Amino acid sequence: MENIENEESYNPWTVVHLVFEHLADAGLHPVLGATGHPGEPAAELLRCLGIRPDPQGDQRIAQQTAEELAELRERMLGAP
Repeated sequence: MENIENEESYNPWTVVHLVFEHLADAGLHPVLGATGHPGEPAAELLRCLGIRPDPQGDQRIAQQTAEELAELRERMLGAP
């Protein structure tokens, strides 16, 4: 019989928020993204917890895709 893995999906920011609340309750003062966009540090935190981040919700990927499409349109059609 096949081993079917039941994957659940979580809002990554909910998980990050939960971890940060736990750390703050323990008297720590966590900082995420103090040197830039918090997306990659948050994704790394999730990976450390065994959670695979879903790139679909990453705004940086959406922005990069939009820029690439705009570049292609300009190359293929001329004016933006």
